[in-house]
Parts: sequence; C-alpha cells; structure tokens
Amino acid sequence: MFINAMGLILADHRKINLGDLSRPRALAAIPFGGRYRIIDFMLSNMVNSGISQIGVIALSKYKSLMDHVGTGSSWDLDRKQPGLNLLPPYINTANVDRGGEADDLNGLLDFFRAYPHKYVIVADSNVIFNATFDEFVSKHEESGADISVMYNRDSTRYGSPSMILNLDRRGYLRDMMMDPPKPSATRCSLGIAVLDRELLIDLVSESIARGDRDFSIDGLMKLYKQYRVRGIEYKGKVLRINSIPTYFASTMQLLDDAFRNELFGSDLPVYTKVKDEAPTLYGEGNTVSNSVISDGCLITGEVTDSMLFRGVTISKHAIVRSCIIMQDVFVSEGVELENVILDKNCVIRPGIKLVGQQDYPVVIGKGAIV
Repeated sequence: MFINAMGLILADHRKINLGDLSRPRALAAIPFGGRYRIIDFMLSNMVNSGISQIGVIALSKYKSLMDHVGTGSSWDLDRKQPGLNLLPPYINTANVDRGGEADDLNGLLDFFRAYPHKYVIVADSNVIFNATFDEFVSKHEESGADISVMYNRDSTRYGSPSMILNLDRRGYLRDMMMDPPKPSATRCSLGIAVLDRELLIDLVSESIARGDRDFSIDGLMKLYKQYRVRGIEYKGKVLRINSIPTYFASTMQLLDDAFRNELFGSDLPVYTKVKDEAPTLYGEGNTVSNSVISDGCLITGEVTDSMLFRGVTISKHAIVRSCIIMQDVFVSEGVELENVILDKNCVIRPGIKLVGQQDYPVVIGKGAIV
C-alpha cells in the first residue's frame, strides 16, 4: 500500500469551540474514546494509507498536542528522516517587525517544499472515522480535477459548522453554503481535500503575497470558480465533533457494540501514545454495566452507560450514569453524576450531585475541585 502523497492535519478549527475542553488544548488534542485523542484517528488513517510525511498545524495551545504525538513513534513516524512535522506559528524578524503576529503560511510553504510527493491530503481534525485514502486519491487522479473534497450525506444534523455542497451531474462543485437554514442538498463536507503539491505551493505563495495568514479547507473549496473542484462521497460511519453536545453524543455511540466494532474492529488499527497501566480493579460491591472502562481504574461504586479513561477512581456508594470521565479523576463517596463530562485530574468531593441533560451535559474543566 503506497500513496504518492504527504499529509497535513489542521489541529485547530476557528469555528469550533468546546468550552472548558478546548480551553487548555487544541481541538485535535481533546481526549476521546477512553485512551485516544481526536487527532489519533486522522493520523492513523494517513499512516494506514502508507503516508510517511505528515505535518500538523497547531496555531495555539499546542503543548498538550506536542506532549501526545511527540516524535511520532507511536505511529511509526519516528524515522531517520522525520515523518511527523509539528508546524507551530512561524515567527521571524519580518512578522515581528510588523506587529508580532505569528504567520502559519510561511511554515507551511517550507514544509511542502521539503518533500517531493505529488499530492497533499489536507484534513481538519473534527471528524472521526477509520479508513484509508487509497480510493480517494485514485478517484481524484482518474477525474482530472484540480482539487477533490470528501463529503458524506450528514447535511446539517450535527449543527454548525456544516458546509453544504451543491454538485453538478459530473460531481464538480458549483456552489457551497455554510449552515444554511434550508439546505438544498445533503452533501456535507468532511473537511478533507487532496490536490497537487505544486498547485498547493502556488496557492499558499499567492496567499502570502496578498497578506493572508489563514489556511483552511473551506478556503480551498471556495476556489471552485477558478479551479475544477470535485466532490467524492465517503459512505462509511463518521463521527463529527462540532460542539459539546456532539462530542458527548459521539462518545456515547461508542458504547454500542456494533458501532464500536466498526470503528475499531477492522484490519486498520487506530494508533495512540502507549501508556502502561495495571488492569482495572473492581472492588467489592461495584456495579458496572454498558460502559467502557480503561486500564488503571479503581471502581467500588456504580457505573452505567459511561466512558472512563485511565486511572479513574469511583469510590463506594458513588453513582455514575451516562458520563465521560477523563484520566486520573477522583470521584468521592456518595457522589451522584449523570450526563457529566469531567476533564483530567478533577476531584469531586463527597456527597456532590451533578445532573445535566444529554443535549446539555455538565462540563467540569481540567483540574477542578468540586
């Protein structure tokens, strides 16, 4: 399996805000699925496609992301010639002199020019699925399009941002609308595009000459009047992380055996940073049902319909229902939690009761003591 392409993942999304979850970290670095980060899925898709040169744009709050991906060794990208390139804001004397604003486009240009691959696959980090890009690139080559974008039929059901695509009979983009109140089509961009590397270098160089500092998939699609932009449908299961409610709903979908097996049970592994933990200890009197429990937990209370990350402690007489509890959280005795998201290192004191709604879960930020 080999694709003559390099990859680029956009770790931030200017139109997506997950409140307390994204405040200390980039969108791509938000924990998901018990032991993963959101970026793990797109990184794994690219690696499973045979892509060995991948760049990650991180405009802000990238410490957590850098700690997680490191040198890329967990994705077999730790090589003699680095396979994983973190691209933080590019700062030099020129942009410092004009006001100190960081510029990501110059750093992008250096990355694209450093390698000889024919194509670049550019992807946002808010979609989660498990596939390779072989067919996507093959269809792009056969069509002769300048740019190809991936979409599915989600329409606007995941909320904002939803980029709805109107295609002609040959599959070429003729119009696009952001969050239309009455969408004229169900085709919704997945935020993934492929195009010729030389064309992308020209587009980025032109943007720099115009004084632009932004780079996005939407910006590439808006070129449909100048270039042939073609849509290619993806028919597999996709999770979109657009908001706190969609993050919560996507996590709850992983409790379904059939969906979880489709995402993780294929021949395509989802790689992540390896951490050695002891198995979970289930103490006397515990009750656990329909939940995903990661390694290193201690459970002596009740857990139902929940996702627990590594190192979580659920004390005696505590009740946890429909919750997402991230790494190293301590839930004290007599606590009752329902429809709650607890970020890493939180402590919930004895007797506290927190109850949210499925569409509006209670979110407690990283390191909070409640």
